[in-house]
Amino acid sequence: MSTTILSILLGIGGMFGWGIYDFLGGVFAKQIGAFKSLFWSQLAGFISILLLVIIFGSGINIPVLAIILSLIAAILYSAGYLFFFKGFETGNISIVAATMNLWAVFTMLFAFIFMGQRLTTPQTLGVIMILFGAALASLNWSEIRNQRFQLSAGVKEAVFGAFFFGVFWNVSEVITEKIGWLLTTLFIKLGIIAFLLIHSLLVKQKVGLTRTPANTKYLVLFMGIIEAGAVALVNYGLTFGDAILITPIASALSIVTITLAIIFLKDKITRTQGLGIVTAIIGIIVTAL
Repeated sequence: MSTTILSILLGIGGMFGWGIYDFLGGVFAKQIGAFKSLFWSQLAGFISILLLVIIFGSGINIPVLAIILSLIAAILYSAGYLFFFKGFETGNISIVAATMNLWAVFTMLFAFIFMGQRLTTPQTLGVIMILFGAALASLNWSEIRNQRFQLSAGVKEAVFGAFFFGVFWNVSEVITEKIGWLLTTLFIKLGIIAFLLIHSLLVKQKVGLTRTPANTKYLVLFMGIIEAGAVALVNYGLTFGDAILITPIASALSIVTITLAIIFLKDKITRTQGLGIVTAIIGIIVTAL
């Protein structure tokens, strides 16, 4: 199997994994809160990756630089999802997910500036489409017609989350090239858990799920395993590919998230916002050309 085809398949795997994770994250962020949804799902993901390391017998030999970068990556990833789930808490899942597509743009921008990777003409067009689509999807157009500029609920948080994710994937690519995809995923997951525990102590955030229904607990853990699989697949792809190609494919996850939200949650969007969502999704696909 060619490297290009394998990269595409791994990107698609990441797309479905994150799409399902983000949909369930949006549902449970409204039920048990953004922090608890993130913490317990990430803990489940860490345990699943740890089991893979044990099964495959991967020796843990990690240089100091990779440890430092893993801590930075963990903070970036945690911050990204805290903002993203916070957006889900207050906003429309479809609109927030569409806005989050900007992370592909940020990833490409940082890869272009700091890593010397370059965009083709179609990829440049795709980036423009993502920006235009995100603008259409994220603005409250009824308020604008009334001469009041206003972002839809949750959009501001989604933009911050997209920025942190954009930086994260470039850092993750560097780590993956040094220690491999499996250990990269393991150490970043470990760093995420440590960061979230410290964060919970500083802001006095409760993490317990004692009053949460059993089905909800199981689904939160399940979505964490799915997300860990998505991260592992993309990190594996980064061992032989470039972030500037693989991440745009994976970032089409909004196709999955939005479809699930419309089917199961009956999310309502305006025609203009729907056009923006479709434009952003097509832009993501174009960037993979």
